Amino acid sequence: MTIEYLKRADKTAATGEDETRLIVADMLAEIEAGGEEAARAYGVKLDSYDGDIVVGAEAIAAAASQVPAQLKDDLKFAYDRVRGFAEKQRDSMQEFEAELSPGLWAGQKLIPMSAAGCYVPGGRYAHVASAIMSIATAKVAGVENVVACSAPHPKYGGIHPAILYTMNLCGADHILALGGVQGIAAMAFGLFTGHKANILVGPGNRFVAEAKRMLFGRVGIDLFAGPTEVLIIADENADAEMVAYDLVGQAEHGPDSPAWLVTTSRKLAEDTMARMQGLIDALPETQRNAADAAWRDYGEVVLCDTDEEAAQVSDEYAPEHLEIQTDNLDWYVERLKNYGSLFVGEETTVAFGDKCSGTNHILPTKGAGHYTGGLSVHKFIKVVTTQRATRDANRDVAAVTARVSRLEGMEGHARTGDVRLEKYFPDETFQLTP
Repeated sequence: MTIEYLKRADKTAATGEDETRLIVADMLAEIEAGGEEAARAYGVKLDSYDGDIVVGAEAIAAAASQVPAQLKDDLKFAYDRVRGFAEKQRDSMQEFEAELSPGLWAGQKLIPMSAAGCYVPGGRYAHVASAIMSIATAKVAGVENVVACSAPHPKYGGIHPAILYTMNLCGADHILALGGVQGIAAMAFGLFTGHKANILVGPGNRFVAEAKRMLFGRVGIDLFAGPTEVLIIADENADAEMVAYDLVGQAEHGPDSPAWLVTTSRKLAEDTMARMQGLIDALPETQRNAADAAWRDYGEVVLCDTDEEAAQVSDEYAPEHLEIQTDNLDWYVERLKNYGSLFVGEETTVAFGDKCSGTNHILPTKGAGHYTGGLSVHKFIKVVTTQRATRDANRDVAAVTARVSRLEGMEGHARTGDVRLEKYFPDETFQLTP
């Protein structure tokens, strides 16, 4: 197996983690102790915002008046597809009850969580699509109280109008003008709304991702949705310019957003790398600075001898977004195992999924694709089990329970079986030891 790195990253997803943890831990402790005033103080300090935290109907109406008709149509287009895909996911789940043996019935129920906290990034970019991905999906799942938050911007005197409009379009029950760790903390602790989130969802920067990680256990989280990642598998017949555009398109997310190319063609690799800096330099300043740092510090190009090697390398990365631009697409679709979302063929791209095509763009990063998929209706619904049994069924189940429990040394468990056998079958004798 021959794998050659034509470009290797100077930094990894772990870069700066220790400092981030210390900052976030202090903030969460202060906000939990200080409550709403502490959260509000961080909003003033970090976002220069001292207005209303809870966004009211008047502000929502004002935001809607600032959103052009074409953008409203586009947001509806995206909303319809994301909601439609979420509805298909929900329909794929079902409750059931089955008789596993005579008189022993077991089943599952689907119970939506009562409150969800949806984080919508609003700092460097106005991520309206993230509002659709989280809020619409939660509402399709049946969550009763959806609390959404986003960072206020001095330019707008609050949340970006398009984000606010989209939050309302998707059915958010409560909207908070708070970003960053303070927004995550407010939703987790039930500040300003009285509804403590059962689950926190949504992408964000490293501080948001770390806040969710630290709160996990007290609340659920969707996944580790940190700085975005893209990996493209391409062969000798891929379009180098198209590949380069797609890498740059994700690198602009931020200076710590990895963009990786895995290819079986040295020429494709070299042609792609030759185009990268020019495409980055052609971006507007904010996007250019982010993409330049991301490609310089986190970008990698891996040359493999075979398709199997390329698939193995990709699976080791477990990228958030995975594009395949090869001749043998079906082979890769069947072979690949670890990724957040798969984009098959040149005709689709990560940006389609990011914005409007229907699949959710809140996806696992930092290797989490090894053990989880992205945000879905399933994340908001608890799959719980039920059981019922006839008295006759106890003849076998209670006896087996007693014997297994005693083997394990759990006498109290065993006696819960014994007592039922004594009550239901007083004239029978059972073997109750292993």
